[in-house]
Amino acid sequence: MKHYSCDTVIIGAGIVGVSTAYYLAKHAPDQRILVLDAGQPMAFTSAQSGENYRNWWPHPVMTAFTDRSIDLMEQLAGDSDNRINMNRRGYVLATRSDDVDQLMTELHTGYSELGGNAIRVHDNAAAKSYQPPLLPEWMRAPSGVDVLRDQRLIRKTFPSYDPTLQTVVHVRRAGAISGQQMGQIMLEHFRQAGGIRVAGRVQSIKTGDGFCLELADGSVTAGQLVNAAGPFVNTIASMLGTALPVTNTLQQKIAFEDTASAIPRAMPFSIDLDEQIIDWDEEETALLADDPQFAWLTEQMPGAIHCRPDGGDDGRWIKLGWAFNNTESQPVYEPQFADNFPEIVLRGAARLNPSLKAYYGRLPRTMHHYGGYYTLTKENWPLIGPMAAEGSYVVGAMSGFGTMAACAAGELCACWVAGAALPDYAAMLSPARYHNAALMAELNAMSSRGIL
Repeated sequence: MKHYSCDTVIIGAGIVGVSTAYYLAKHAPDQRILVLDAGQPMAFTSAQSGENYRNWWPHPVMTAFTDRSIDLMEQLAGDSDNRINMNRRGYVLATRSDDVDQLMTELHTGYSELGGNAIRVHDNAAAKSYQPPLLPEWMRAPSGVDVLRDQRLIRKTFPSYDPTLQTVVHVRRAGAISGQQMGQIMLEHFRQAGGIRVAGRVQSIKTGDGFCLELADGSVTAGQLVNAAGPFVNTIASMLGTALPVTNTLQQKIAFEDTASAIPRAMPFSIDLDEQIIDWDEEETALLADDPQFAWLTEQMPGAIHCRPDGGDDGRWIKLGWAFNNTESQPVYEPQFADNFPEIVLRGAARLNPSLKAYYGRLPRTMHHYGGYYTLTKENWPLIGPMAAEGSYVVGAMSGFGTMAACAAGELCACWVAGAALPDYAAMLSPARYHNAALMAELNAMSSRGIL
């Protein structure tokens, strides 16, 4: 039986737990820090990340939070000769509607702290002030948002898109990174700073004078505890005699080699905002409609299906995802995926990029079907800060934005643990926000939670 003693134990070695360890080692270099996980670092939920980032949110608090995370990622990219493969071609939100008043309101709300120049509307094909996403370099990309409301300009800039699009919102401080490389850099620095990583699954936690974690083959004692257990964040909370207001939904994705060159390599991460009926043929529609188990696949589906090239300008792969599942589930270490999802997401994505129809019924055998849990609060904001048990903290509920927000989340949690200065948004992202009636009323009244 092995016993470990430390000042702070971090439960969970996903990208958020690793980031917390990295920044805590920076803020409190004299602390003995131990990271505990049942598996290998970043091998569970973090391994299923879309590895995208953006600073667009329909609320300035989340915009400030993700802006801080992007600042930190850019610092890591600069310090490592861009080992994290950061690019910044942006996020595109596309719709066939020219009535986008609600979306414009959300843009102005989210970017309200960035000044009047943050949102630029382009109503004609010339649009000399608009910079197309020709280059991937994050250092040279513009900030803010460009709203394209001229079909000629949309077709000229994004020729692979459905020609019926009326509006394209191009979020500029957005793109993709290698989350695995970012985590490896953080782990390397954590180890060099004397940090310890232990493999083991927590079976119980005793509280009192600090914390005693019982493992199958040992134990860990710590003065402070960080709950960074991802989908299992409430499992750990229950061992501490408390509960967190989070749920889990299982979301799926696919990736495959684009042998038909259907997607331009310079295309930004692209999201079709519009609801749709999946593009089945008549025979397929009739068969599905007659089966009670699958009839829902012939009904209207939600928007926010997404597609992006993967592997850089010289790569060949693409990724597709569609977070349409709203069914809550208990997390397991080996989730089961729906066999029909690859064809569902392919046909959905082909509406925005019709060239994807080349793969109908013939996805490459090397196609990778994967997924992970969205762990989220009702308002889809993270939980970062003190929990009920004295000396315990949570950093979690990062549904759909774990990789992009990991740096800011880890830094913020490290500040709580180390007693360092906190940013203005700290209390609003902590469990204490549920005691702020005005804030919760505002969040509950919002029409969008920023889930894409």
